[in-house]
Amino acid sequence: MEYTMEELSPVKRRVHVRVDAEEVDAAISATVALYRGGVEIKGFRRGKVPSSIIEAKYKKQIYGEATTDLINYHINEIMNELNLAPLSRIDVDAKEMERSTPFSYSFTFEVAPPIDLPEYKGLAVEEEEVVLDAAAVDQVIERLRDRMAQWVIVKEDRPPQAGEVAVIDFQGFEDGEAKEGLAASKFEMVIGQGAALPAFEELVGSLTPGSTGEGEMAFPEDFLNEQLAGRRITMRVELHAIKRKELPPLDDEFATQLGYESVDDLRRSVEKAYLETRTDLARGDAQKRLLDQIKNQVAVQLPQSLVEEEIDSRFADLKRRLERQGKSLASLGKTPEELRAELRPEAEDTVKSSLVLLAIAQAEALTVEPAEVDVVLQKMAIASGQDFHALKDYYERHNLMIPLKDRVLADKAMDLVYKSAVITKVPPKTAA
Repeated sequence: MEYTMEELSPVKRRVHVRVDAEEVDAAISATVALYRGGVEIKGFRRGKVPSSIIEAKYKKQIYGEATTDLINYHINEIMNELNLAPLSRIDVDAKEMERSTPFSYSFTFEVAPPIDLPEYKGLAVEEEEVVLDAAAVDQVIERLRDRMAQWVIVKEDRPPQAGEVAVIDFQGFEDGEAKEGLAASKFEMVIGQGAALPAFEELVGSLTPGSTGEGEMAFPEDFLNEQLAGRRITMRVELHAIKRKELPPLDDEFATQLGYESVDDLRRSVEKAYLETRTDLARGDAQKRLLDQIKNQVAVQLPQSLVEEEIDSRFADLKRRLERQGKSLASLGKTPEELRAELRPEAEDTVKSSLVLLAIAQAEALTVEPAEVDVVLQKMAIASGQDFHALKDYYERHNLMIPLKDRVLADKAMDLVYKSAVITKVPPKTAA
């Protein structure tokens, strides 16, 4: 195998590879041998089928796998020799190998651009002091009470109010006929959270337990369920009951249910968590401004594959957020291309931040141990409720370990910049 590398731009490389016929034959024969030990053909014992028959019967699969395996082997070998770490996925331009025929292919990838780093140590930055906010602590404790609340039936004969749950049956009708898929029994709907169409919530809010009402609903054109979008449906609703939250008293019994010895113990724990969170936020804000100081002095050509990947990620997040609200991308009144264009500036800034921090890490000879990456994966697994080993296997199979390692490396570089900075503590900003 021989290769040459072509520099397409400061960040893009193309490698041309030439393989002689002998290596091609060896790769195909190795794959045939693997097939030979695993396939069964009538008239032959397993493992005793002649190689020529195996190759003829499974030629397409064998040649395809042999080509992929050989290319992957070459790429790893070439990258190690060149001492290059691709920032983007590797795009391969190759046909299928043929026996006893020389084979040529190429692959392209992007690398970190050269960055002329300005001074990044000893920078001056202001950081907000962290002050305990008793009202914020009270809000956290009230949210805990709300989480432990019980729902009790309202005995009064009145319509449901905001924050209460209406237990309803409903059925949709179109042209006098029941609409399939638009019905539910004993459905619990929270009033005042905007989870339903305003007209539907208004209808439910006009009923008292035991009563029935109906009204025509106009579903918006951008409604997530395309079968209902733009249609006018008559909704019939029966209100069975109203439930309201009953908060537990703020006493030691409540605290022990949460795992604390007393209310005072609970409050101390919440205060500690509040101070730690505010400290992390203040530090993160200071770090961002330090990084901005460095980035503003750096001109760099961004690898477009990384920018597009970042846009893809942000675009997917936007779509998920809208879907959780029962909306579609069309509800924004913009084309996907227009939305991606709006996401591009922040995506480019994120990529630039990553490249600058990785350049600092390289300049400081920072490294990341496998155990450090495992710690990050452990935290991700706990946060998402996934099995650690399954998550790690997914990252390895989808070539995500290098980006994750780079993220840990970037965090180390940011920590180094922060620890070397001249930090001036300033009073926290007051809300306007």
